[in-house]
Amino acid sequence: MPTYSAPDGTQLAYHVQGRDVRGDGDPVVCIPGGPAGSRYLGDLGGLSAHRQLIVLDTRGTGRSAVPEDPASYRCDRLVEDVEALRAHLGLHRMDLLGHSAGANVATQYAARYPQNVSKLALIGPGTRAVGIDVPGEMRRELALSRKGEPWFPSAFAALEAITNGTGMDWEAISPFFYGRWDAAAQHHHSTSQPDNKEAVTGFAAAGAFDPEATRAGLASCRMPVLLLTGEFDMNSPPQAVAEFATLFRDATFVVQSATGHYPWLDEAEEFVATTAAFLG
Repeated sequence: MPTYSAPDGTQLAYHVQGRDVRGDGDPVVCIPGGPAGSRYLGDLGGLSAHRQLIVLDTRGTGRSAVPEDPASYRCDRLVEDVEALRAHLGLHRMDLLGHSAGANVATQYAARYPQNVSKLALIGPGTRAVGIDVPGEMRRELALSRKGEPWFPSAFAALEAITNGTGMDWEAISPFFYGRWDAAAQHHHSTSQPDNKEAVTGFAAAGAFDPEATRAGLASCRMPVLLLTGEFDMNSPPQAVAEFATLFRDATFVVQSATGHYPWLDEAEEFVATTAAFLG
């Protein structure tokens, strides 16, 4: 597995998915969420048949080394790991894709290095980097749209307890993050959980986000941006992602029907068609 050196010397791993089907085209650099290893992304539902994917294991996850300084897990500091990967790959500019928490990294990267990004795809994007809150009531309304599901009563009760501060059963609300809570979704969930608690805690440590500065940087970005979220995405509700889209000059906002936080798993064909068409 290929690796490269981060600015602080930490050895970071990345995965190459698919081949360069365009002959002379550049790959798409992908940043997973979590923070977790990139395994849960797979090949993004078959997107690797259209573009070669370079999928990063962020520091302390997957095959990447644990850094000496835990403070380097901070979201804003991960931006420099992405820049080091671009330089390592010898890319003048790159198409960049971020999912969930990884979209916070990709967004801060675009604000800091706009000249290095050709296209930006934000999938089920986290919105903390730009200061967009997702209130509990927004998630609750989205959850109620699924009250016909057999798992709904227990999952909704757990969600209400979390929202009210009287419970912490995050496992019980897992079905809300998928378009279908079938065997494939349950397997994906069981194999996709972060295993480095320090990386998760450090990601959002004090100083990780400066929404005002990030928004200012995005205001001058001219690259095309895709913001795609699922109709049922509890992490990235369509209403919040629609607001996110207004921060870009050239944004395409897509709500993929009948899908949750992992749209390439729920409806792979639709996801790949939309994302491949955007990336070109």
